[in-house]
Amino acid sequence: MRKEIAELIGTFTMVFCGCGAMTINEITGGSITHVGVATTWGLVVMAMIYAFGEISGAHFNPAVTVAFAFAKKFEWKNVPKYILFQTAGAFLAIAILWILFPESNSYGHTYPAEGFAPYKAFIFELLLTFFLMVVIINVSTGSKEIGTMAAIAVGAVILLEAMFAGPMTKASMNPARSIAPAVISGNLQHLWLYLTAPFIGALLAVSSCKLVKDDNCCDEDC
Repeated sequence: MRKEIAELIGTFTMVFCGCGAMTINEITGGSITHVGVATTWGLVVMAMIYAFGEISGAHFNPAVTVAFAFAKKFEWKNVPKYILFQTAGAFLAIAILWILFPESNSYGHTYPAEGFAPYKAFIFELLLTFFLMVVIINVSTGSKEIGTMAAIAVGAVILLEAMFAGPMTKASMNPARSIAPAVISGNLQHLWLYLTAPFIGALLAVSSCKLVKDDNCCDEDC
């Protein structure tokens, strides 16, 4: 169970810090700023990859886990366990934020910006996850995000995407990260797009690997 526990702790830390930054920014009237929130997400992901990459692969995202399995870099039989622990970590993080900051209305929940149609947000989230998974699949070792290259590259792309896309969709790219604050805050209206777009985007990224690299680019030993 050590891999699953690592996924739980890593996802918990990521969501607690990232959604925590959004929550504090909300209740303090913007003291952290959008740039601060985006930086928090990038740095915490980078730190957790350093901490748990060697143990669990540092997925922290059901879409990434499913994409690794689709790429034959991760066993399908382990996918449900990873997703369960990732989701549990996210819910635990938001539950603690709910206790700490009961005055918050969102706890970092994800939703399209006012006037930005849900279908546009769906496309945006699909593309954001595609970009993220393209980076992950090319810097990972098997199903593991390990070492300086993976940590900096993945942390940087998350910071980048949160920076420019955050105002439009909150730049989730992660079903576990979206479902927990949506359920606990009761903001379920647009949850469907955050539970579908990341999976599609991640799977398309793996498929693109076969178009630009060798036919065996998605084999276990890649």
